[in-house]
Amino acid sequence: MRAHPVFGDSLMAGLLLVFDLGVLGANQSTVPGSTLLFVGAMMIVPVVFRRKHPLGSSYVILFGGAVQLLTHGDLQTGMPIRLADFSLAIALYTVVAYVGRRQGLLYSIWLAVGTFVWALWPMGAGVEAAFIVFVIAVIFGFSWAMGEFVGARRAYNRELEQRLKLLETERDQQARIAVGEERSRIARELHDVVAHAVSVMVVQADGASYAIRTNPDLAEAAVRTIADTGRQALTELRRLLGVLRSEDQSGTQWVPQPDAGDLHELAENCRAAGLPVRLETAGELSALPAGLGLGVYRIVQEALTNTLKHAGSGATATVRVTQAADQVEVEVADDGFGTPHDLVAVSGGNGLIGMRERAGVLGGTLEAGPNPGGGWRVRAVLPLVPS
Repeated sequence: MRAHPVFGDSLMAGLLLVFDLGVLGANQSTVPGSTLLFVGAMMIVPVVFRRKHPLGSSYVILFGGAVQLLTHGDLQTGMPIRLADFSLAIALYTVVAYVGRRQGLLYSIWLAVGTFVWALWPMGAGVEAAFIVFVIAVIFGFSWAMGEFVGARRAYNRELEQRLKLLETERDQQARIAVGEERSRIARELHDVVAHAVSVMVVQADGASYAIRTNPDLAEAAVRTIADTGRQALTELRRLLGVLRSEDQSGTQWVPQPDAGDLHELAENCRAAGLPVRLETAGELSALPAGLGLGVYRIVQEALTNTLKHAGSGATATVRVTQAADQVEVEVADDGFGTPHDLVAVSGGNGLIGMRERAGVLGGTLEAGPNPGGGWRVRAVLPLVPS
């Protein structure tokens, strides 16, 4: 019925029609049948379209009530009130809920005028008329109250939907901004690594040119260093391709960047901050290319930072970094039961975005999610030579 409101309104109109025809059939009225059917149609049929055309259908119902007042709204005809008159209450509720309070007040004034005219003229202002007017006022008052309640709920739902759409738009914008900033930061770090490699090559080449005649062995070692450094620089340049680098050079870091060999110091810093960290390494991590070592360090750093923020008190973390034949596997897991994942995702999640972008730049993959036994787990697989 919510998806197809006309269906529900048609059921309501059908019930009114059935009961109204039943009362008309049992009542011995002097009013012509065509007039009764015309008034019934004017007051019942618009109920079907009350939500599509709330104001128009309500005034058609009001017009039907006016025709009833002029034709058979007295005791002499034997039908001062009929069940179709409940459409007036439905129309008042519809105007208040779907159009507004101002139009509802105007509609209620017309209803009040019609009710008092009916009570003073056809009914003769007797005790019975006063009692019926009181009952009608109670029904109309209930319709107004229900219209106010439903209208307020609909207005609240509309505002809530608009806020949710705005929040979704802001979340997407924040995610795009975070991705752009993270790519820019990664590009600057890789630029520093490549610039360092080129500087080493220049220094070694100058040294080799001076020692090529006096000390050939030293010159040969310098040339080998140039070759190795050049290969690493080419690898970093390939990784740099495809990264959107910001033109803003402000805040560029000129200090040496950390690498996988600094993970022990990172673990000690986290222990000093109150997070017990167990570090397990395998392979020659110190021999990793500078950009890859930097990526491993940053992923572990961000994962431990998230553990400090969201795992709660008493949590512990385990860091495993393993170098295989052609890849490096990084896994950071904790046993915390702190902030739920849904709340962490709603609050931002820029750290996860940054880790995924960093792993993508290095040609690897990253997975993050809750552990089956509790806690949080981040796992990254980074190739030694990107495809």
